[in-house]
Amino acid sequence: MSINLRTVYAFAREMYPKMSKEHVQYGTAGFRGKAEFLDSVMFRMGVLATLRSRFRGGAVIGVMITASHNPEPDNGVKLVDPKGEMLEASWEAIATDLVNVSDQELEQHVAKIIKDNNIDVTTSSQVFVGMDNRYHSPRLLKAVADGVIALKGNVKEYGIVTTPMLHYFVVAANTKEVYGKPTEEGYYDKLITAFELLRNGRLENGNYRNNLIFDGANGVGARKMLQFIKRMKSSLNVSVINQGIGPGKINEDCGADYVKVQQRPPKSMPDVEPFTRCVSVDGDADRVVYFFSDDKSEFHLLDGDRIATLVAGFLMELVTQAEIDLRLGLVQTAYANGASTDYIVDELKFPVSCVPTGVKHLHHKALEYDIGVYFEANGHGTIVFSENAKATIAKASPLKECAKTLLLLIDLINETVGDAISDTLLVETILNHKGWDVKDWISTYDDLPNRQLKVKVQDRNVIETTDAERVCVKPEGLQAEINRVVANYKRGRAFVRPSGTEDVVRVYAEAATKEDTENLAYEVGVLVQKLAGGVGPELTKPSNAHL
Repeated sequence: MSINLRTVYAFAREMYPKMSKEHVQYGTAGFRGKAEFLDSVMFRMGVLATLRSRFRGGAVIGVMITASHNPEPDNGVKLVDPKGEMLEASWEAIATDLVNVSDQELEQHVAKIIKDNNIDVTTSSQVFVGMDNRYHSPRLLKAVADGVIALKGNVKEYGIVTTPMLHYFVVAANTKEVYGKPTEEGYYDKLITAFELLRNGRLENGNYRNNLIFDGANGVGARKMLQFIKRMKSSLNVSVINQGIGPGKINEDCGADYVKVQQRPPKSMPDVEPFTRCVSVDGDADRVVYFFSDDKSEFHLLDGDRIATLVAGFLMELVTQAEIDLRLGLVQTAYANGASTDYIVDELKFPVSCVPTGVKHLHHKALEYDIGVYFEANGHGTIVFSENAKATIAKASPLKECAKTLLLLIDLINETVGDAISDTLLVETILNHKGWDVKDWISTYDDLPNRQLKVKVQDRNVIETTDAERVCVKPEGLQAEINRVVANYKRGRAFVRPSGTEDVVRVYAEAATKEDTENLAYEVGVLVQKLAGGVGPELTKPSNAHL
């Protein structure tokens, strides 16, 4: 098979010319931006995915077209590596360079990637492509497919799927179906079979009621949950709102990000009994948060920290009862609420690690344990099981019922990436087993009040941190001043970190009371302005601030 790189240039010039001169960078979320400027980016990512597949010996590489929790006019693209993980860091730089070269330089640049990485372009390659339900996604999917075709690669289009589904398809194909069948039906079948065996016909237990409101963010998660319901034989009674039918736009006044940030229910919320369990996913269904309103109509959020503690506690119970020796660990970032960390360490006696912000860091650290649990507060997370854990649990399962439960949980969990629907089914399983409602769940600990600020600075790179972003080492003296003000507050904690995308410094503060939290955040923000080159505007001073 011969490859003519001139074809890449011809496709680019005639069909996908570069429309923007703005430099773009491949980050944790891949490339994101306004959809009208992404055609050339998508075509080039199709090219890159084909090269990556050949570099990895013909393994399947995934390409997901989505802007996740962003507004509907945006879109984006990210690559999925063979084990379902995010694109290897060294190839993020290759992706960034490839997208930013001019059309005239494209052919030569592709040749350089091939030469630098010693890629045999005559070998076979396989690329799986999926998209969310934004109106511009089909056009962008065609651009990706044309990028694959330009290098004579094989492309399989899955159409509208969630991001976690595409990750699942990639792993299923690369494990020769050991992980599951790489089809939409294979995905539904694996999760539903495990869920219904775990439920074992017991739909209600103790305080747990079989009733759930599901906010689909007008995104692909709503469509797929409706498909789950059709196949689930009433084992979970779900009402889906914000289904993406009619005028509702993706993530507009709904979805996990809106509910978490605004601390309020999504639009289209029906009148429900107090303490009814409600769940929100984001636009591509890789984040999930729970919420409810009490008998005084007060809103309560059960975020990623709450899900992590629920899951960790349940797994620890099962492992202890099964009398098996496995290393368990929970991975958090500095943004995890201090009360959740205290509960995990002091009450659950569960080992905790802290890593820098970003799913990539969390996932990597979780792999160091036999059973690694990670969730960001925003609701993105999963659980990973080592081969040793799977073998040990399987060996114990003939004699121990709780080991059988663990085996079914492994099938229910999408280990490749945070999966909002899989995580929802997991939470429902645990609450049912425990006989808990939302009151039982939220009463495990009281969240500390917390506050986040953004402080504009001349150059964000003046801030350098260590210890998983919890300690500021530059500029000199700033951390000492932060320590000084934190000491004035009961259960006080604060840290600063540079934004990854703009010249701002992010401030996080928590303390025993809301009033103290507001004051602490303000004091730390003022320190950043003074010592890290703040450029205004002045921060709003709380009415009873110490300064």
